[in-house]
Amino acid sequence: MPRKAVQTENPGTAVAASDLSGLPGMTRAANELAVMQGTQDAAVRAVATLLGYQLPGDCTDPDLICRDIAANMRRSVEACLEVGRGLRVLKEACEHGEFIKRLDVLGIDRKVAVKFMQAATKFSNVSSTRHLQNAIGNQTKLFEMLVLDDEELSELELLGQTGELTLDDVATMSVKELRAALRSLRGDAEAKDAVLARTNEKLTKLQVQLNKKIVADTDWPDALEPISEQVAAAGRKIAAALSELETCRITLFTVAEEIPEEGRPKYEAALSHIAETYELALARAERDLAKERATFEKSLGTYVSGDRGQETGDR
Repeated sequence: MPRKAVQTENPGTAVAASDLSGLPGMTRAANELAVMQGTQDAAVRAVATLLGYQLPGDCTDPDLICRDIAANMRRSVEACLEVGRGLRVLKEACEHGEFIKRLDVLGIDRKVAVKFMQAATKFSNVSSTRHLQNAIGNQTKLFEMLVLDDEELSELELLGQTGELTLDDVATMSVKELRAALRSLRGDAEAKDAVLARTNEKLTKLQVQLNKKIVADTDWPDALEPISEQVAAAGRKIAAALSELETCRITLFTVAEEIPEEGRPKYEAALSHIAETYELALARAERDLAKERATFEKSLGTYVSGDRGQETGDR
């Protein structure tokens, strides 16, 4: 006798529509998180590229960056710069408030971390730092060198000297001696800046006075009008000549970036000749200006307004 077919119930549980109500919100939140993570990833990679930092495993994970920093924490200058690059990238990769915690894990004081990052940023602006890094030699000297500006660092690297400080000085001096030399160099630079600032201030006052006099009295003899224009034009030419000299000096340093190592002896020989020509041009200009100034004071200088005469007397 044939058996009856046995009907079995489907054990699956039906899903109510109310159970799916939260899915759109979850999907939206996941998409927003993905966008935020993508934006942060791009920002971290941008900082790494700017500083020349090689992301470990081409990954922006803060844990991997932390391990890379720990591996580089030794005393060589290149390692110090790599630590600084890593810290700057790590800071970009961390959520708000997380960076300080990771510094504690690495055992790096906050002030020291700032110096590491400052060094990485400053030396990333120097075209080639191999000779300079070798001269600096250690972390302590590296931090002392942070007082120099980008132009002074470039002069040290390209020319071997800035002001009275040479690469040999940097290499052979103790930290205390280097600190004193850098302080003296900064003092000289600040003194020059102060002189330039006072000179610019006087020039501005003179220009204002000249403009006032032109507006106040234009009833001049016809023969004097073209002379006034010629004097003003000559002043502009002097300023243009000085600006052209400055442009030449900056271009010399820019060209050096494209010269291969084997071409540097010829470059330095040419640089020596150009420097002598530059110095000769400055000496000639200073001599001629001093001569013209002395003649001016004894002649036209007597017709300068009272305020200007007082300034001349103060000198």
